[in-house]
Amino acid sequence: MTEIDLALLGLRVWVGGVMLAHGVKHLRGREKTTNWLESIGYKQAPLQWMAMSLTEVGVGALLIVGLLTSLAAAGTAAVMVVAYLTVHRKAGFWVTARPDEGWEYAATLLAATAAIGLLGPGEWSIDDTIGLATNLDGWVGLLIVAGGALSGVGQVATFFKPSDG
Repeated sequence: MTEIDLALLGLRVWVGGVMLAHGVKHLRGREKTTNWLESIGYKQAPLQWMAMSLTEVGVGALLIVGLLTSLAAAGTAAVMVVAYLTVHRKAGFWVTARPDEGWEYAATLLAATAAIGLLGPGEWSIDDTIGLATNLDGWVGLLIVAGGALSGVGQVATFFKPSDG
């Protein structure tokens, strides 16, 4: 194992853990999260709650174990693009800009997922064990993550309709 493999393991586990924790939090707080989604402009808030929560749990678990890593990174990218477009961009850069949180956090996770997609999962991953790692990393991995980011844009364009007030 190289230092890069160790760094990729650490990055995958950290980003995956963050996503998994957010997903569990949202699953446990269904009513609160659904009400919040509706308050910020989602017209299909229960559907968005389910999609967001299950995506966060799923991509988190996949990143942690390194299975379908580029696809999990793409899912994470989609969630971060949605978060940026719907909540964080209006608050400016700093995440500490209360009451709204800025976009530095979402952008950092998005950059981390791009790095994971480009570099692959590393040696300590299920993808590497089953021989999938080199098929879905490099430029292919980066394109998969970019596709995830674009799907986030599509999700916002389809479901997010904030009030003008």
